[in-house]
Order: sequence, then C-alpha cells, then structure tokens
Amino acid sequence: MTGNREARPLWPIAAAIFALMLPVTAVVPALEGLTGGRHPELSDFAKHLFMVANMLAALIIAPLAGRLSDHTGWRKRVIVAAMLANALVLFALAQPAPYALHLALRFLDGALHITALTLLMAMAMDRAVWAGTGRAMGTAGAALTLGVATGAPVGGLIAETGAVNVLLAGAGLSLVIAAWTASLGETAPVASRRPASGGWRELPWRRLAAPYVFTFADRLSVGFIISTVTLYLGTVLGAEPARIGMLMGAFMLPFSLLTYVCGRLARRVEPLWMMMAGSVIYGLVLVALGLAPLPLWWVLMPMGGVAAAAMFAPSLVLTARAAEADQRGTAMGGFHAAGSLGFLLGPLLGGGILALAGVFDRPGWLAAFITIAALQWLCVAIFLPAARRRPGLFLSAEPDPGR
Repeated sequence: MTGNREARPLWPIAAAIFALMLPVTAVVPALEGLTGGRHPELSDFAKHLFMVANMLAALIIAPLAGRLSDHTGWRKRVIVAAMLANALVLFALAQPAPYALHLALRFLDGALHITALTLLMAMAMDRAVWAGTGRAMGTAGAALTLGVATGAPVGGLIAETGAVNVLLAGAGLSLVIAAWTASLGETAPVASRRPASGGWRELPWRRLAAPYVFTFADRLSVGFIISTVTLYLGTVLGAEPARIGMLMGAFMLPFSLLTYVCGRLARRVEPLWMMMAGSVIYGLVLVALGLAPLPLWWVLMPMGGVAAAAMFAPSLVLTARAAEADQRGTAMGGFHAAGSLGFLLGPLLGGGILALAGVFDRPGWLAAFITIAALQWLCVAIFLPAARRRPGLFLSAEPDPGR
C-alpha cells in the first residue's frame, strides 16, 4: 500500500486546484475596468452581472459535470479539455465585444472552471483510499482556499498594467493547468468499470444533508462579506481599499492555513460537532463585526477565518465519506452547487435587507450582520438533535494512511 500511495501523491492535484482558483478572485480588483471601463453605459446592477453569470454557471453545471464523470469514469481528460476550452474563452473575453457577449463568455468561463474544479476534487477523493479522507480533503481544501486568498493580490498587480491582462493571464494559466493535469496519474473510479448507478437518486442524502447545508450557509456568508461587508467598511467605517484588502487577508490567511489541520482533525473529532462549533463562533464574530469599531476588526477577522476553517474542512470530509466510489464526482458536484447557490444569494440577501431598511429610513447594517449570523445558528439548530441523539454518527473509523 505504501508504494501505491507514493505513486499517487496528493500535492500535484493540490497544485492544480491552487492554480485553478487564482483567476476566481484575480478578476475582483479588475472588475470595474472589465465592466464600466469597457462599457461606460452600464449601471451598477449590470456590472454585478459579470460575477453573477460566472456563479450561475457553477450552480447549474457542477452537478452535471460530476454526474458525467461518474457515468463515464473520465476525470483527467475532461479537465484537460475544459482548461483548453477555457483558455480560448478567456482570450475571447479579453477582446472588445458587446456586453451581452461578454456575459455569455463569463457564463462559459464559469461552466468550464467549475467542471475542472469538481473533477479535481473528485480525483482527490479517489486518492483518499491511499492518503486517508481527512488528509486528502484537508489538502484539497487548503489548496482551494489558499488559491482564493492569493488570487486577489496577484490580480491587483496584473490589473495595474491593464484590466484585460488579468483575463489574458488566466488564459495562459489555463493552458498550464491543462498540461499539468495531463501529466497526472489517475485512479479510475469504480463507475468506469461497471454499469452506471442511479446517480442523484442513489446518493446518501441523509449523510450529505449536513455538509451541503453547512457549505450553503458558509458560502452565503462569503458572498455577504465580499459585497455588503466591503461596502460597510468603506462607507460606514471609512476604510480605504488597501486596508479593506488587508482585512480580507486577515480572514483568508488563517482560513487557508487551518483547513488542512481541521481536515486531519475530523478523523478524531466528530465532524458534525466541528461544523456546529465553527458556525456558532462564526455567527458571534459576524454580530461583533456589526458592532465593533475598525481597530477591533484586526482581531475579529482572524477569528472568523479560524471558525470558517472549522466549518469548511469537515464539510468536505463528510462529503467524501458519504459518497460511494462511483458517486464521488456527483457528490462533489452537489457540494459545489450548494456552495454556489449560497454565494449567489449572499449579496442579494445583504442588499435586500439594506433596501428594506431604507424603506423605513433605517440604516439596516446591523440587521444584515445579525441575519447572516442567525442563518449560521439555524444550521446548528437543525442538526443538533441528530448529533445529540446519535453521537459519533459521522465519525469515521477508517485508518489514516497519511499519519
């Protein structure tokens, strides 16, 4: 078994996931240049559609990509094809065109990106047989969050030379990821060696409900943070863009670094209890952010990152443990679809609360923070009875070859 594990290391997949996530946040610093800079007639709402189109594609395509992968047994070849196509899409997106065409290309970009991400995560799940579920999912999750954290500052540096250069750099990176993935060894999923299962109908929904619900709430809060919280920092607390970026880094750095640790810890500690504890703390941090002066944010944002890692890593581990060998792509596709839906609704919920408060001539900021926090606590309230009634339900007894 040792030889097999050495023949299928985790780090090449983690490197691909890290590189794949860089363009996701790299476009954020260039967003104004890519929208209003090229289409001066756009409203603020129309500019937001540039991000919405991408997330909408992820929501729709992730489950389909995962199911196709399980049905055919193909992972690597689909990733390579998706990245080659994505290079062409990003190059086309960098060219002058009507905004409607740019939105269509952004949708294709999101579809191709989520396909590659879902199947790379499924490949990490395939290798959990040798590496251990906690180690495999912790490594993949850490690579994902570190890529998201790194993308924004890298994108900011590239955007200083021109907003479209962020897209061209993403196209070049897609070619690199395609070549890198083509060189990887692949563990064929069981589905490639037997007739396809019933897909979504046969998924163990009772075991997947917890990770799907918690990742939905977690990503909803992330959508809230990058939209409503960013506006709050600038308009209410008077933070300049550089300080806002540093505060976001203060959240993402512990989040990234502790995802691996929490993934390993989920082998010895009940993952459901880890997610619930993280959600309780995360909600408290959100409420505190709505009340705290700016200096205290330097303490609260790292606390939020720690709590987010305690929520995210166990949800990945639970998804991996729940799925059978021929359901891994489908289960991971559902996981990303739930997260994408939350990410889409986060800005809408935050903005909707502010708009409703404005009708009554109230600021509404604190109400928005409390509402998002309450959703975290609602997840705990939903699953607490099951956790107390059946302790150890999600605790795996699997050996950990990665020790």
